[in-house]
Amino acid sequence: MYLNPGNEEFSRVISTGYVDKTGLIGLINSTIDTTRCLTCISRPRRFGKSYAAKMLCAYYDCTCDSSEMFDTMEIGGDASYKVHMNQYHVIYLDMSNILGKTAPEKLITYIEENVTVEIMSDYHVKKGNSFDQTLMYLVENTGRKIFMIIDEWDAPIRESAQVSKEYLKFLRMLFKSSGTTAKIFAGAYMTGILPIKKDGSQSAVSDFREYTFLNSNKFAKYMGFTEEEVKTLCEQNHMSFEKCKHWYDGYSFKQAKSIYNPYSVMMAMESGEFGSYWKQTSVAENLLTYIDMQLSSDNGDLQQKILKLISGENPEVDVDGFNNDFATFNSADDVLTLLIHLGYLSYDKDTKRARIPNEEVRLEFDRLLKREKKSRLTELLLQSEKLLKDTLDGDGNAVAKAIKNVRNTNYAPTYYNNEQSLRYAIKFAYIVCIDLYMKVEELPSGKGLADVVYLPKTDSALPALVIELKWDHDSDTAIDQIKKRNYPAILQGYAGQVILVGIGYDEKTDEHSCRIEKIKM
Repeated sequence: MYLNPGNEEFSRVISTGYVDKTGLIGLINSTIDTTRCLTCISRPRRFGKSYAAKMLCAYYDCTCDSSEMFDTMEIGGDASYKVHMNQYHVIYLDMSNILGKTAPEKLITYIEENVTVEIMSDYHVKKGNSFDQTLMYLVENTGRKIFMIIDEWDAPIRESAQVSKEYLKFLRMLFKSSGTTAKIFAGAYMTGILPIKKDGSQSAVSDFREYTFLNSNKFAKYMGFTEEEVKTLCEQNHMSFEKCKHWYDGYSFKQAKSIYNPYSVMMAMESGEFGSYWKQTSVAENLLTYIDMQLSSDNGDLQQKILKLISGENPEVDVDGFNNDFATFNSADDVLTLLIHLGYLSYDKDTKRARIPNEEVRLEFDRLLKREKKSRLTELLLQSEKLLKDTLDGDGNAVAKAIKNVRNTNYAPTYYNNEQSLRYAIKFAYIVCIDLYMKVEELPSGKGLADVVYLPKTDSALPALVIELKWDHDSDTAIDQIKKRNYPAILQGYAGQVILVGIGYDEKTDEHSCRIEKIKM
C-alpha cells in the first residue's frame, strides 16, 4: 500500500482527458541527488495535487515500466527522462487517507510499522533499531535509493497541536539529518494546502525548497491550468473560452499570468455548463468558518477588508506574519493569507494586494452577505438594500445621505481625496447589487466612460443603473455629463427603464449631492 504502489492509479488518471503536466517531472529530476532534492509544493484543494503525486509514483517506481505512459508526453522529450524513469523505490503516503485508518495519536507508529512490514516482506530486509535505519537497510540491500512522496502532507497539522508536534518531529528525523537523508533519499516531494509549518520564526522542516501560491516561481504553470491549456479544452469541447475565463481564471503569478482552477474547468467541460463547482467541495464550507474565527473578536479590520473585496476593491494584505496553520490568527491579514492559500483570493506580490479571482469564488463570498449573523456585513447589506430602494424611488437626498454614511464609516478622510476614492465608496454603498446586477466599471460609450453601470441580470424586472461620479463637483454636473456624453447609448439592445444617478462631492463642505433621473430605452 505504501511501498512501490506502481502506476495503476496514474493509468486511471490519463484515461479520462488528462491535461499533460508531466513537465513537472523534469523540474523534479533536476533536483535528484542534489542539495535541492527536497521539494514541497502547496496549492488549494481541487488544484491537481493528488494527480501530480500519482504521476510521480508512476514515473519513479522501480517495480513497473511506465514508458508507454510517458513516451509521448512532454517529459518524453526531456534529457533526464530515461535517466530517472522507474529507477527508485517509492514510498507514497497519502496523509488524509492514513488519518482515516488510525487514531491521530498513533499516526507515526502506524506509518513506521506498516512501511517496515512491507519492506521486510517484499525485500526480506531486517528491521532496524529505528525507522530510518530500516530504510537504510532497504537502500543498501537493493542498491536503489528511495523517492518519498507525501500527499496532503499538512493534513496532520490540522488535527491537533500534539499530533502536529509529533508529526513534525517525524519529518525532521527523516529530512534534517544531512548524512542519513542523502544516503537514503534520492529526493522527496510533498504536496498540500499549507506551506510548511513555522516553528517560532523558522520553518519546522527548513531543508525543503518550498513553492506556494505566494511564491510559485518555476512551478507556476503546474499550480493549475494555463490559459493555452484551457483554450485547447474549450475548442475540443465546443465551449466558450471567454465564459470559461470569467468563471475560473484569476490566479496570477509572475511566471504564469493566468492560472485556472483545473477541477472546475474539467467539471464544466464534462457537464457542458459553466457554474460553481467549487461549492460541491469541502473547500466551500470552510470560507465562513475561517472568517467567523476572527469576526467575533476582530476590531473591524477583517470585516472592512472582506467588504472591500466583495465590493470589488483590492485591499493590501501583509502575508509575512501567517504561521501556516489553521488555528493561529493574530490579525485580519493572517485570515486573508489563509484564504489566499485556500484559493479564495488571488494575490499580487508586486502591489501586495488581494482580490477575489473569478465568478465562481465570488459566489462563495456572496454567501457571507446572506447568512444570518449580526455583523457589519449584515448591517451594510441592510443599508445597501435601503439605498437601492431610495435610488429606484428617485430619492436623491436619501441616496446622498447614505453615501456620506458609508464614507464616514469605512474611509479615513485623508484617503477620500479623488474620484477613485469616491468610486470605492459607491461600490460599498451599492454592495447589494452584486446579487441582482452585473457591474461594469468605466464602461465605454461613444464619447467617454461611464463610472459604474449596473446591468440587470437575465429575466430581471429591475431597471439598469448608470452612475456618474464627480469629485469636487455637484450632482447636476454629473447628470449633465451623462447626457452630453450619451452614456445611455452603451445600453443599446437593452429594453427597459434606465435610472441615471449623478453623485457629486464637495471637498470644502464635505457634503455629497445626488440627482436622479429616469429614462426609457
